[in-house]
Amino acid sequence: MKPTSPQTKQPSRSADLLLQIEKPIYGGAFLARDEGKAVFVPLVLPGEEARVRIVEEKRGYSTAEAAEIVTTAAERVVPACQHFGACGGCQYQHASYAAQLDCKQAILRETLERGGVQAPEDMAVLAAEPWGYRNRIRLAVDAEGNPGYRGQRSHAIVPIAECPIAAPLLVRAALAFAETLRKFLRSQRASEISLFCDGEESGLLAGLHSASPAKLPIEQLYRKLVESVPELKGIEHISEGRSGRTPHTVSRWGADSLSYQAAGFPYRVDHGAFFQVNRYLIDGFVEHATAGLEGALAWDLFAGVGLFARRLAASFRRVIAVESAPAATAALAHNLSGTVASAVKAATLDFLRRTHRDERPDLIVVDPPRTGLGNETTARLAEIAAPMLVYVSCDPATLARDLRDLITAGYEIQEITLADLFPQTFHIETIVRLHRP
Repeated sequence: MKPTSPQTKQPSRSADLLLQIEKPIYGGAFLARDEGKAVFVPLVLPGEEARVRIVEEKRGYSTAEAAEIVTTAAERVVPACQHFGACGGCQYQHASYAAQLDCKQAILRETLERGGVQAPEDMAVLAAEPWGYRNRIRLAVDAEGNPGYRGQRSHAIVPIAECPIAAPLLVRAALAFAETLRKFLRSQRASEISLFCDGEESGLLAGLHSASPAKLPIEQLYRKLVESVPELKGIEHISEGRSGRTPHTVSRWGADSLSYQAAGFPYRVDHGAFFQVNRYLIDGFVEHATAGLEGALAWDLFAGVGLFARRLAASFRRVIAVESAPAATAALAHNLSGTVASAVKAATLDFLRRTHRDERPDLIVVDPPRTGLGNETTARLAEIAAPMLVYVSCDPATLARDLRDLITAGYEIQEITLADLFPQTFHIETIVRLHRP
């Protein structure tokens, strides 16, 4: 399959607007204007002139697709993946990596300032090898049993033969899984395949997702799959159930977890547990979030399997790590055993609601989901008033909202680091250190 990114210097009769591309916006598209109205166009670059076709009209903006790049930016490069443009997994492969980082810095700064937060003049950037970095992928399976990703602006499945941003083991395993499933699951079918490997690609956990609660022959599949994917350590079948119902594990075979060496420590990571996805940047990511911080007590909220808490246990006399996700809590307790850190199984907000105010932590680390902290959580953090707060964010808009509330409550930004954990995509990870003067 050839990329569907726009060709340069090849006019299209159906394209009806010639627009100047202004800047990137969060989500992967770029902004142009048609008589003052915002037009969002993917697969273009700032400074380019493009002939575009409107595909969706809204009251305040339009969405378009580029049919011809009339003036090409110097930062444009040939995409490394044959599926780029059709596949919805990447948005920036047509830009040099330096240009991608420039785009993300501009988006982060503008999002913060639009949200009422004055960004520091200098923001640090943490980046590494932009290819083969992912340690986790999740693929859909089409009607013919081919693995793939959802398309750009579509739920259609784009079958893949490669994925240059993923660890090679994951792609090899995905194709082997699909072939095995086609042969051995004639009456039952997995709708998705999830794969997670350690940083060295020596171990692999797999999940087969289906709508049916009927058990798949997991043991037989494992024994067959391990012949072609010897790195496979464990496999599970997850029933997604009907819409609105919580997925649950139907059956499992082999190992329940992997040992992942990161930031100087071995971490147990169980099936389905959250762990940072960029195998090249995990060490630097933890370092930027925790370096130089020490004291009597630290809280790690939304702790996952303890990536930050384990490191903080080396520089604080006591650490409390709070996590509620069932897939992570057992591993969190295991990873903190024998240290000064302890695990609390609770949602962060519930923990904050019931926590006594007679012992204030010296540091609080928060790593919330894309929805951010929210008003009540930020209000309770402001009431606790820890001298240092580290906010790890995966969404710049909710980060701006929460930072504005924390700054209003008396915190000041000490430094901001853009950690590019997701090269070739629009996703932005940010580490913000705040302190109370």
